[in-house]
Amino acid sequence: MELARLLDGADMGIGTLEALEEATDLLCRAYPKTPSAVLKVRIKKRLKNVIDLLGQRITIDQHRRLLIVAGWMTALLGCVHYDLQEQEEAEAARQTSYLMAKEANDPELLAWTFEMAAWFALAEARYEDMVEAAGIGMLVKSDGSVGVQLHLQEAKAYARLADARETERALAEAAAILGRFPAPEHPDHHFVFDHSKWMHYAATIYTWLGDDRKAKEHATEVIDEHLRPDGSTRAPMRTAEARLSLATVQAREGDLEGAVVLAKSAYEFDTKPMSDLASRGQEISRFLRARFNDHPLALEFQDYLTAAISNRLETLAIG
Repeated sequence: MELARLLDGADMGIGTLEALEEATDLLCRAYPKTPSAVLKVRIKKRLKNVIDLLGQRITIDQHRRLLIVAGWMTALLGCVHYDLQEQEEAEAARQTSYLMAKEANDPELLAWTFEMAAWFALAEARYEDMVEAAGIGMLVKSDGSVGVQLHLQEAKAYARLADARETERALAEAAAILGRFPAPEHPDHHFVFDHSKWMHYAATIYTWLGDDRKAKEHATEVIDEHLRPDGSTRAPMRTAEARLSLATVQAREGDLEGAVVLAKSAYEFDTKPMSDLASRGQEISRFLRARFNDHPLALEFQDYLTAAISNRLETLAIG
């Protein structure tokens, strides 16, 4: 970026802005595979560069572009904080990103801040708040990747509220939007959506809705789609959550042993985000205890889960 600035022959030129925009894109694409603690440091370092530039004499257009860069970086930082279970910092980052999006008049970034609000509300079981946040986000921007994601957050909320009709509607609208744009060049980008991610969310949503047939169908497709010839997976996080969906279905069918084996296997992957896996594992553990009381296997999974979450959070924190 410094070389770009010198070549521009100005305090900040086109090269510097393009370098920052490229850096933001790369950070978003690094999210699925980079340890949260490491990514947090990288984002904060880049944000400092942007803040320093915002303090210089720049044009109105440069100011707006820098705000958008800073807004995306801050939104990503909020996601990383949330993965590290730093909820207050995550919400502070989300609100800061919201203010930047408002000032820069960027509807896509603004809509994503409402998607984040819906995601945060899910973890706190505030399902009506999820519906409200998703609805406001869709008023801002209802197409593209963020439109798909907002509809899926809405579907998650309705599934939790046991409203099958609204769940199916939201899923169908997400699929319709997704079908209108081509496959993304970089599906690993955190703020980009593809068909595989829709299938991944649908498996979870149908599991929560209690539609075991569709949950099993979608979860199996997720696992098969990402399976390598050697038996490993190209998408550890999605495969892990799909296994938790299948474990939930097996538990509901009365197969305790099969459910525990599958649920344990979900934590064998080197997955980076932990918040969703932790909450889903705890949900399965509670169901096993309620359904099978103090059966040794139910107690065994509870202990296994506690240790797995603790070890994984330790690893994430130190990077």
